Amino acid sequence: MTDPKVDLHNYLQAARDALLWKLDGLSEYDIRRPMTPMGTNLLGLVKHLTGVEIGYFGATFGRSVEFPPWVTDDAEDNVDMWATADESREYIVGQYRTAWAHADDTIRALPLDAPGRVPHWPGDRRDVTLHRILVHVLAETHRHAGHADIVRELVDGAVGLRADNTNLPAEDRTWWESYRTRLERAAREADQG
Repeated sequence: MTDPKVDLHNYLQAARDALLWKLDGLSEYDIRRPMTPMGTNLLGLVKHLTGVEIGYFGATFGRSVEFPPWVTDDAEDNVDMWATADESREYIVGQYRTAWAHADDTIRALPLDAPGRVPHWPGDRRDVTLHRILVHVLAETHRHAGHADIVRELVDGAVGLRADNTNLPAEDRTWWESYRTRLERAAREADQG
């Protein structure tokens, strides 16, 4: 049997690593370019999760930490979802790694049943434990890593779980084009009824 806290922490780290891997080999433009109608972009996902980790593993448990400038009450709406031209990749990734270190310290220091409080949550859910926050941040990080999977595929076609494991069938481009055509045909047939 393994320690449940260790398991949750390991899965969180895997999601963090997967998210950052999606930046590898891309230009500054490609990590910032909005790839969906709502503007979803790779570096913005990293920036957003920086604030998530700092907030949930910091103030929630009364642990002080310096917030990045985009995590303030008077910040512009959605400013955590994109990087300005003067916020470098190194700066955003560095802030994310600093948030990890702070979160990791909190996770190691507190038991899973340690109480915390999330002031911006509804009153009936405001009082939490480290376990609940760890599950919440784990789910949110994996959710955004999934967004990053899709965004990266849209940017340059790169896919996969990790650099050493795509977790997809090892087929060539022709096979994937045929597969996609087959799915498109099935969707159209289903729509016609």
